[in-house]
Amino acid sequence: MEFLTGKTAIITGAGRAVLSDGRCGSIGYGIATAYAKEGANLVITGRNVTKLEDAKEELERLYGIKVLVLRADVNAGADNEAVVKSVVDETVKTFGRIDVLINNAQASASGVPLAEHTIDQFDLALYSGLYATFCYMKACHQYLKETKGSVINFASGAGLFGNYGQCSYAAAKEGIRGLTRVAATEWAPDGINVNIICPLAWTAQLEQFQKAYPEAYKENVHIPPVGHFGDSELEIGRVCVLLASPDFKYMTGETITLEGGLGLRP
Repeated sequence: MEFLTGKTAIITGAGRAVLSDGRCGSIGYGIATAYAKEGANLVITGRNVTKLEDAKEELERLYGIKVLVLRADVNAGADNEAVVKSVVDETVKTFGRIDVLINNAQASASGVPLAEHTIDQFDLALYSGLYATFCYMKACHQYLKETKGSVINFASGAGLFGNYGQCSYAAAKEGIRGLTRVAATEWAPDGINVNIICPLAWTAQLEQFQKAYPEAYKENVHIPPVGHFGDSELEIGRVCVLLASPDFKYMTGETITLEGGLGLRP
């Protein structure tokens, strides 16, 4: 189909990670793969340049697109508006446009009870997730308005259901969910489609956790009722492609909950 040919997507947190069976092992990389298959040129950001360069090499080789790698770390000690502005400026300089913004990046200190959480741990989640999403949305707005583009943000069941040991992560994700709804209201007249996804994916990080801490995994990680976790590329990545489709321009301000990649719920 390749309806994204000639368009440009920024995907934060899109370094290459793979599962033991060779499939995509991170949500950001899965999304990047799904977009590359549709012909989109990509700007991928993150903190680990090696993983980003690995993603660039594979995506350009397999799908014939162009990938711009930019290291970007939104954190409590940085001039974050300058960090994000640099990414946006380089994107426009290289590709001349921004059609899709996907705010996927998020770090957190999971497993730490609220009463033991430190300010630094709380800041880690808020800055890498909520503040990064806010800064990227602000910086990209004028370009998305020009292209009648899309914003796709990421929240989590941790916020929806109050997962143990994830207070800062849940707070950041619920903040992103509220921010997304406001943007959907304010930016609809600009022709910008704004949505948020709450996925549950099988990732390389979760796979490693299962191997290293089998008892903790058994106690805390539960397979969704549908019987499997979401696939980072084939399910979650494809939903992100769908939300950038002209056929889905009416769908704005929705929260999409992926239970194993199969269930959609507003």
